[in-house]
Amino acid sequence: SERKRFYQNVSISQGEGGFEINLDHRKLKTPQAKLFTVPSEALAIAVATEWDSQKDTIKFYTMHLTTLCNTALDNPTQRNKTQLIRAAVKFLETDTVCYRVEEPPALAELQKNEWDPVVAWAEKRYNVTIGSSTSILGPNIPASTKETFVSHLASYNMWALQGIEFVITQLKSLILSMSLIDRHITVEKAVLLSRLEEEYQIRRWGNVEWAHDYDLCELRARTAAGTLFVHLCSESSTVKHKLLQD
Repeated sequence: SERKRFYQNVSISQGEGGFEINLDHRKLKTPQAKLFTVPSEALAIAVATEWDSQKDTIKFYTMHLTTLCNTALDNPTQRNKTQLIRAAVKFLETDTVCYRVEEPPALAELQKNEWDPVVAWAEKRYNVTIGSSTSILGPNIPASTKETFVSHLASYNMWALQGIEFVITQLKSLILSMSLIDRHITVEKAVLLSRLEEEYQIRRWGNVEWAHDYDLCELRARTAAGTLFVHLCSESSTVKHKLLQD
């Protein structure tokens, strides 16, 4: 959806509940009409920059940080922290990097070479067993592995968990998402690994006009925004520089 830009200036201010976004003299509200308040100045600056970068029309579908904040504030699905964590960990059962093919051999080899190192890193980092499988049922993830990830995710606050789930949904992988959030791999690498089979097919059969590039850029943008959101929601320090320098 788009809307004509109705404001000239964007600024942030500190209120009782955190940092607020001002569009001229109006305070930004959520879809449920709650005051748009974020927990860190850094996140407020990032959201304000999204609003300030809009031109003649406001393209809401490009404003991923604003959308994530709205979700955290309104919690439209009314889930608590435990439910968010369980939903994230459930992705392990269908994790992209755990499902392998046997044919064609070239793709099977590509998956082994590209995905095995990430799985191995995650197993060492979290002291768990993950594995992979060519079965349609996927690998048999031990209960202890799931509980370890539950415990790890519990160390994040509710805002960060919303971002983590968003990233997982983009990449269809808890393992890739945690590798990215832990700064083990880059956004570009995480997106490439999540689309490995598609990239293999494109290299083999060619591109489909502009559609592939558009999908790739969109996925990178959403994944980058979600990762930034997690880091900014986990950040306790205050940003000291002025917002939106002239």
